[in-house]
Amino acid sequence: MSWTPCPDPVLGNRNTVDAVETLIVPRAVDLGEMTVRRALPSTKRQMVGPFIFFDQMGPAEFLTNEGIDVRPHPHINLATLTYLFEGQIHHRDSLGTDLAIEPGAVNWMKAGKGIVHSERTSEDRKRSGQNLFGLQTWMALPEKDEESDAAFMHHGADDLPIGGDTGFSARMIAGSGFGVTSPLKASSETLYGDITVQAGHVVPIDQSYEERALYTISGTIEVTGQTYDPGQLLILHPNDVVTVKAKSDARFMLFGGAPMDGPRYIWWNFVSSRAERIEQAKEEWAQGRFDTVPGDEADFIPLPESIGKPRLAKGRSHTVDD
Repeated sequence: MSWTPCPDPVLGNRNTVDAVETLIVPRAVDLGEMTVRRALPSTKRQMVGPFIFFDQMGPAEFLTNEGIDVRPHPHINLATLTYLFEGQIHHRDSLGTDLAIEPGAVNWMKAGKGIVHSERTSEDRKRSGQNLFGLQTWMALPEKDEESDAAFMHHGADDLPIGGDTGFSARMIAGSGFGVTSPLKASSETLYGDITVQAGHVVPIDQSYEERALYTISGTIEVTGQTYDPGQLLILHPNDVVTVKAKSDARFMLFGGAPMDGPRYIWWNFVSSRAERIEQAKEEWAQGRFDTVPGDEADFIPLPESIGKPRLAKGRSHTVDD
């Protein structure tokens, strides 16, 4: 998925509750083929742990001969993770990866010093039509890994462990929680879980990770007396045990991790700790010096001209001025 700046909605005042440090209501953007809701980066908060980008894709219904068509585009100094609830996306990249992304699977693409990929609806799915609903997140890499070799890791839905207790289950996409650990080897301390909970039951969120957030997918949840509907990002206070209660059958994502080792610049599809590295990547893409995607060499997204200077993204613990 490609990134461009997205203005935040103007919200009314809302009472602050102890467990929730910041509430973000993503702005919905119509991309033509589907609606995307961007939770991060936001003017209220740019990063949670390594997560610097958090998009909800859909839910969307594609009829016959319809689908997504994200042409080859580059990334540097980050990792992307695509996670689907419904539908399928055909992923191809400059490493030669060529696979279908399916619901419940982990698809972690480390850009490192540079990678190019495309995301499309397969011809089979175009013929049959499909619903598409999922999340795409970007994670900044530690400075020591920013210029590492690109890599791609896939873990099928059956490979991801499911923990939990009475009334709820937690599929761990990355990190550890609820008695299980994901097989994904992320570049830094990362938490990412897919939580489903039955109405009336509670989910305890411990303080194992310093930075934590919840993103509501379906149903209504309650945190310290305040209710939250789907499509809201709740950034939790650090070092507190938080209890989430389901007012109805509900699903939410739990994510975060250790604070990043400094702020990051973000421009289009590039993330880096150094603004000059982004300028270098812009020149490399304009001059055609990135690797191409096997079987997808003829098409690409040109360097955009309408985006301003790289934007500085900071985590909770950073105080660097923009």
